[in-house]
Amino acid sequence: MDRYTIKDNDICWCGSELKYCNCHKNFDLKLKEAKENGYLIPPRRFIKNLNQIEGIRKAGIINSGLLDYIESNIRPRMTTEEIDRLTVKYLKEHDSESADFMYEGYPKHLCTSVNDVICHGIPSDYVILNEGDIINVDATISHKGYFADASRMFMIGKVKPNAEKLVRVTKECLDFAVESIIPYKTTLNDLAKVIEVHAKKNGFSVVHEYCGHGVGLKMHEDPFVLHYQVKEKTYLIVPGMVFTIEPMINEGSRYLYLDYKDGWTARTKDKKLSAQWEYTILITEEGAEILSK
Repeated sequence: MDRYTIKDNDICWCGSELKYCNCHKNFDLKLKEAKENGYLIPPRRFIKNLNQIEGIRKAGIINSGLLDYIESNIRPRMTTEEIDRLTVKYLKEHDSESADFMYEGYPKHLCTSVNDVICHGIPSDYVILNEGDIINVDATISHKGYFADASRMFMIGKVKPNAEKLVRVTKECLDFAVESIIPYKTTLNDLAKVIEVHAKKNGFSVVHEYCGHGVGLKMHEDPFVLHYQVKEKTYLIVPGMVFTIEPMINEGSRYLYLDYKDGWTARTKDKKLSAQWEYTILITEEGAEILSK
């Protein structure tokens, strides 16, 4: 059924079981106008209905709660394997599962990336958190078929000023991007510009190899959400989209290498620090609602 020929009393294309006139009619009219003005319009499969959004919102609450639980327990001399065990305990108590565990063979329940590790650090009994370390804890959970994804930076004890600045500026990159969203006006490339400009203004670089993504019905969905600007036209951001923004910002150069021993751990090529913050966000008529952080 064509988006613009559906009748008012037909069931809406989004799967809500509501009449089209009471659901996505006005939305489609706005998208039609945006397309005529030259925007790249997201396909329908990017748009979540109200029931799906409610399921993702519940998953987001649990995912944020997991990171809160880790934050209340993380400490110097703790191993990253202990963080993984806390995750298993918490998820069992909340009727949820790790979406990371055995995803494409990944062996643990979340990612713990310390100091020069950009992302996908694997929890281990051999990685011990020391005073002055910075660590990103990245968790993706599944609850009753819905997914949420977020990560936080933790500073262990007193850290050096350069580490504190990197952690702070990386979160600013994310927060400024979220705050910049104007539905039906902002594109994904606009978000990338906000992130890249703020990172470079502070003397940092943006990792290109990893990006944000759609999430909610699966762990990874379209669209890709880049954190650096591209010349190609990118999708308009509209209500009903659910995706992550997760800038990875390096203290030195943006270049990385994969640890050949495990095939997962991405490290900065120059051994300098890296930081990442990540939210799952829902686009509403008013702006962006953070579902997990």
